Amino acid sequence: MSISIALAGKPNSGKSTFFKAATLANVEIANYPFTTIDANHGVAYVRTVCPCRELKLDCGNCREGARFVPVEMIDVAGLVPDAHKGRGLGNEFLDNLRQAKAIIHVIDASGGTDIEGNPVTVGSHDPLGDIEFLPHEITMWMAGILKRNWERLSRKVNAEGLKIEETIASQLEGAGITEAHVRTILSRMRLPRDKPQVWTEEQIIELSDMLRAESKPFIIAANKIDIASQENIERLLKKGAIPVSGATEVVLRLADKSGAIKYIPGDADFVESPNLTSAQKEALSKIRLLLKKNGGTGIQKCINETVFKLLELIVVYPVEDENRFTDKKGTILPDAFIMKKGSTPKDLAFMIHTDIGKSFLHAVDARTKMRLGEKHELKNGDIVKIVSVK
Repeated sequence: MSISIALAGKPNSGKSTFFKAATLANVEIANYPFTTIDANHGVAYVRTVCPCRELKLDCGNCREGARFVPVEMIDVAGLVPDAHKGRGLGNEFLDNLRQAKAIIHVIDASGGTDIEGNPVTVGSHDPLGDIEFLPHEITMWMAGILKRNWERLSRKVNAEGLKIEETIASQLEGAGITEAHVRTILSRMRLPRDKPQVWTEEQIIELSDMLRAESKPFIIAANKIDIASQENIERLLKKGAIPVSGATEVVLRLADKSGAIKYIPGDADFVESPNLTSAQKEALSKIRLLLKKNGGTGIQKCINETVFKLLELIVVYPVEDENRFTDKKGTILPDAFIMKKGSTPKDLAFMIHTDIGKSFLHAVDARTKMRLGEKHELKNGDIVKIVSVK
């Protein structure tokens, strides 16, 4: 499980509730800034269609055809304006972001917290003002790292003939920046690569901003829709936000766990058990209205859009018996691997085991029984047998 998604935002925006809803981990949830001091790490799940239904099989690894594949989720310390200068828990926050491949920016859609995360009267703060500061803080943090050493780096590029891509990537390695990221952005900006000493401060900030967008794509979660005004929700939707109620998802998942209802994360409805009290039924009817209005609680949608749209990942199922779709023990579709779009059977072989990758011969599409070469491009939902010398 090499995919890490970070939950970020100002304190009190509901990140820890989102995290609990996605992972059912026990985390501290309270209405004061910096509830999360150290990053919480947990396992969330991306939801995809399991191939077993289409194959008329029962794999035992999905819920009614919904397959849940694990991804790491990091709930990082809340961020306040000027965190890149060391305000609040800024340094810890930025440090925890480095391994994340993408960020879900959790915003308090209710307007019940100010820009620093302090509780205020619901509706008194404009949540649209919270959208820009997080990317700005990450950009300025990265620009600060570059600016601190820029003169020395410029001299090295000129005197030692170092590649500017390599030099910048080595400085921002801790932020998850690679040479490929730098090369992509420099080709767009058309800066003189052999004369970094003439780059202006504005150009370094622009470079940092483009590197942030390339290496840490964002999705906006408009949280607390259960108490937010419709006007706020609609304004945030226009900014591309996904409407979310972390608190509602927590209730649904715990109710499903207890057997009070049957709820599959990502669904826009649930099935009640017959022995509920009238109070439970009344509470669930309010939740049902929220689900129907918004197409669900938004938690699963955020995770899915981050994995499938932002990061352009696919899910592939390796098997050892392509006729029965099983492993050696007879387990149907035992594993689901998350891979980058454009991955090949050879890439899959290396993910399974280095030795299998090194001794790769070819692969077989378990559906069509067609032989696949090492450069064949895998698609989402493919079921593949790897043939190797080992």
